[in-house]
Amino acid sequence: MIFSKDYVGYLARQTVKHLLSSKMIATHKVELLNDRVANALVEELALEDRINDEVRVILEAFQDDMRKTGASYPEMFKKVKMELARKYKAVL
Repeated sequence: MIFSKDYVGYLARQTVKHLLSSKMIATHKVELLNDRVANALVEELALEDRINDEVRVILEAFQDDMRKTGASYPEMFKKVKMELARKYKAVL
């Protein structure tokens, strides 16, 4: 993940603060809401890491074929990653 958990927590608090001040949401348990928003953000941000890991596994399986055909690893990584993002309906 490209952000630290502290920063994600800060983003969650700021988001909740903004939503509360603009009266888009109402709650009596602000800390619980902060935690839930932070957890949702961490989970969403970790999706790209999981996709990257899956791409590496896929490309490792086709490593010999790629070497024989002269395929570029970075180019194949990008193509497979975009395909998995479509599969998981993720926006990266």
